[in-house]
Amino acid sequence: MSIPIESIRNIGIVAHIDAGKTTTTERVLFYTGASHRMGNVDDGTTVTDFDEEESRRGITIYSAAITCHWQDATINIIDTPGHVDFTAEVERSLRVLDGAVVVFSAREGVEAQSETVWRQADKYRVPRICFINKMDRIGADFERTFNEIKERLGAHPVAVQIPIGAGSAPDPNALSGIIDLIEMRAIYFDSESQGKNLRTEEIPESMRDEADRWRQKLLETIAELDDDVMLAVIEEVDVESDKIHELLRLGAIQGQLQPTFCGSALDYIGVQPVLDAVVRYLPHPAERPAVEGSNPNPKKQGKIEVRRPKADDPLCALVFKVVADKHADLCYVRVYSGVLKSGSRQLNARTGKKELISQLWRVQADSREKIETDQVGAGDIVGVIGPKEAATGDTLCDAHRPILLEGITFPETVISMAVEPESNAERKKLEETLKRLERQDPTFTARVSKETGQTIISGMGELHLEVLRGRLQREFGLQVRVHKPRVSYRETVRSKAEAEATFNRQSQGATQFARVKLCVEPFDGDESLTLVNRLKPGTLSAELNKLLEFSVLDGARAGGLVGFPLMKVRLTILDVDYREGETTEFAIEAAAGEAVRTALDKAGVVLLEPIMKLEVVSPDDFLGNIQADLNVRRAMIVSSERRGDLCVLEAHVALAQMFGYSTQVRSLSQGRASYAMEPLKYDEAPPDVLKEMLA
Repeated sequence: MSIPIESIRNIGIVAHIDAGKTTTTERVLFYTGASHRMGNVDDGTTVTDFDEEESRRGITIYSAAITCHWQDATINIIDTPGHVDFTAEVERSLRVLDGAVVVFSAREGVEAQSETVWRQADKYRVPRICFINKMDRIGADFERTFNEIKERLGAHPVAVQIPIGAGSAPDPNALSGIIDLIEMRAIYFDSESQGKNLRTEEIPESMRDEADRWRQKLLETIAELDDDVMLAVIEEVDVESDKIHELLRLGAIQGQLQPTFCGSALDYIGVQPVLDAVVRYLPHPAERPAVEGSNPNPKKQGKIEVRRPKADDPLCALVFKVVADKHADLCYVRVYSGVLKSGSRQLNARTGKKELISQLWRVQADSREKIETDQVGAGDIVGVIGPKEAATGDTLCDAHRPILLEGITFPETVISMAVEPESNAERKKLEETLKRLERQDPTFTARVSKETGQTIISGMGELHLEVLRGRLQREFGLQVRVHKPRVSYRETVRSKAEAEATFNRQSQGATQFARVKLCVEPFDGDESLTLVNRLKPGTLSAELNKLLEFSVLDGARAGGLVGFPLMKVRLTILDVDYREGETTEFAIEAAAGEAVRTALDKAGVVLLEPIMKLEVVSPDDFLGNIQADLNVRRAMIVSSERRGDLCVLEAHVALAQMFGYSTQVRSLSQGRASYAMEPLKYDEAPPDVLKEMLA
């Protein structure tokens, strides 16, 4: 029997790197009985960071799914990475989740990747609760972090708890517990039982005024959602706890507010109330909007299909992750409507082919449990074995009622390196392995360079490529040689230009002829290349018209002056000369390609380089050295602010200048500074970079 949809919670735990996501997840799994001992990130013994590379580095690299039970709810948890190189793992997780727990460090506050994951959650309209973690650290400040969430993220946090103290022993004001602002009780967590046992007491007299102040803020916030509560607040009448919970749930689901909690996962303080909040305030799948998609049938192009989260609606499921395994790939699937059964064949709406659903598994990090009922209903998240061609973002659906959901979009790769096998005998194996890794990781690409014959792999950063190289050696037994990473440049055009090209050739007594006129111009659209066809209907046959469009785009994809892909360019087909019996496919292709090259030369090609948003957090003592180093790297410092006893620098800097920065910043700060970097935009590269390439 499928799990009742009202009892399901699909949540993600997201945050900046080192905010304590994985430690919080470990505590959750222990308190819910999903694990029998608490793992430790530093020891590499956590349940969700099961990969050897994750254990060695002490960071989350791959999103891990695990199911646990709390109260009467079944909670599907996805623990996501915090490092920007693995932002695709967060993106595809948030795409299928119904709620998220966003973890912040009370010492560092809102950091760079905190902003990124918050924007990703905004994009998919994911309801959130906040957990201000690490209240046991020196310099932890609940109110400062709370205000940063409001100001830097444009969020609407509402505190339902405040900490009793901050910092750790021997400080007399160290964190000792939390105050529940709804029940107005102090809660203390027993460290002997690793936080399993709690006790409630009266609020300490020294904190009574502080608790009253925060409770008033809570009531004023929820009063905006209910006129009766607004009246009660004005008349200073007490509001019942059940009503407060009801309005917090309403506000959270509608995205109008984010209930905010606090504690220290490492010290076992405050995790169970977060679990209670997941069940109490975050929505079950039936409370989320119905999903919409297009009908993939060409005869019904443009028709919008809707699927409600109900078992009696036609099946609609999204593949949001593919794990390449030696024996059979495992697809992570979110079921939006209908029932998914093992042994069935379902349509892949992208490929138009049916995929076999051999087995359904409940994924528990690195282990799997067979689903005894051999079926899962709407709202659930499961692992599926069987599909051969499914990739991230594919829709599996009922063949008689097809639907194609909007795919998952990922940022473009910014860094590349060449790899080659140790021996020619392994070349074929390397090619096949890279294809499997491409299916698993949408931000990883592999291609063979036409100029050099080298295999070029591209990704989101040095760490990303380093991890993938380790996987090639460890999991697939491939020893590879790698060359220095290089930046993925792009090209665009400086101005608008028109060109025409004529192909006119006699061959074996027959004439081949075509003339193509087109225009290229800068275009600030979402697509890298945009094509507009202004030919009058009937100028060419449908087949030749399609070939012409393909040839123009193919000519543009060959790149500009240096050979890098074009971006932000619009191509417009203006005119074609056609002669019956003489205008052949070959003539169209040749004329189109020549017209594109001529137009690009006239328009003037500009080299673009990836610009990164860099945030460096450092003690004051090392700020001068760090700023001097950034100036040498052509960085533009855009802001500087205080965050507790630390200084935060935000800068925009070319990726080409940032190789080896992690080692350098540690050296400049005696290991005490940290940084985060994420892609920001493409901008014009200095002239000397282009000259060097052309030379």
